[in-house]
Amino acid sequence: MLSVYEGFFSGGARILHTDVVLGLQEGGQYHRVLSVHGEVLREATRQAMENDTCYRSLTSVGVEVESLGRTFGLPGALASDPARYTGPELAATARAMAGADVILSLKEQPLALLNQAGLPRRPVIVSLHRSDPENQGAALDELEAAIADGTVVACVCCAESTRAAYEAAGIPSEVLHVIPNGVDLLRFKPEAARRARLRADLGIPAAAPVVVFAARYDAMKNVSLFLRAARSWLRATPGGQVLMCGAGMSEGQPGLRADIEDAFGGDLRHADRLRLLGVRRDMEHVYAASDVVALTSAWGEAAPLCLIEGMMCGAVPVTTDVGDSAAIVAGLGFVTPQDPDAVARAWTEAVAARPGLEPALAGSRERFSRTRMIALYAGLIDRVHGVDAVRSPLPEPPLPEPL
Repeated sequence: MLSVYEGFFSGGARILHTDVVLGLQEGGQYHRVLSVHGEVLREATRQAMENDTCYRSLTSVGVEVESLGRTFGLPGALASDPARYTGPELAATARAMAGADVILSLKEQPLALLNQAGLPRRPVIVSLHRSDPENQGAALDELEAAIADGTVVACVCCAESTRAAYEAAGIPSEVLHVIPNGVDLLRFKPEAARRARLRADLGIPAAAPVVVFAARYDAMKNVSLFLRAARSWLRATPGGQVLMCGAGMSEGQPGLRADIEDAFGGDLRHADRLRLLGVRRDMEHVYAASDVVALTSAWGEAAPLCLIEGMMCGAVPVTTDVGDSAAIVAGLGFVTPQDPDAVARAWTEAVAARPGLEPALAGSRERFSRTRMIALYAGLIDRVHGVDAVRSPLPEPPLPEPL
């Protein structure tokens, strides 16, 4: 198996896909990874492949990760043409593809590479993780072209909203397969010791209500709505704390600083209880220390990983109605309109409801199991490989010429 990533940078889709690769490798498959970019500047955060948590997770268990070495957004670096690849880049891609029976593409963006002429023919499964194909630029065209010529034989949709959106965009329904997101239940679980340790590290009192927002700094996440809700909630909740995690959720992001000033106006008395934590490698601790996991996205979400991870750690989810979010939190949390006061009131209700929701959250764990998710991926891969082997067997390598 070969997985092709656009790059290693912070985001739920990369975390989820990396966990799938790790699970499939644990199940006996052999996996390699090819990354188009080796380093990027996104959300005002410079992110090198070798420093990424997903990269380290893969290489620590022997998954080979190779990069074409492209960069994006770095000061002084020449931008590579996303539609054109050099001879060495295509040669490296061909070598990686030649050793694979099936290829997984993390989202549709890597298809600009996999659709290049002259590369080995291998069945490709594309993992789709959003519900707004119209906002993916030329990537949707690449997906349609790859399906039309038989390169892409299946698409994994992480949510029903993803399948509906791509079907509406013209992708044939027969190639769209829904495999809901799951998480490692051994890692993401309520744990009093983690809760106490993280709160002690941050200087948060044990009884203080805590809301966590785990997202990258991006317009689709509707950070301004979250911050306006945070101001309203902090004013009404003495001792309440708000944690913001993810790429760009730090003092180094000028857009975020401007958003905070705009949301809080001249009233910054409560802003000291707004903690900017940036990218964290211990999210299971952050979620366990929280009472509410919040999502305020305006579009694009499918099955947000932050909601699932937070719920499995005992935090009550409060989300806007985007993608499959409402279905994910049904009976377990709250859905709000995109209104800051309504969001703030829902956080207060969620804190109060948390003890009563603990049994329902505990009872939902099997539904969000990583084990179930990986078994479904493995079954689809086996079917794709079997069908492809019957329909168009891969050619044997040529015999050496006699001396």
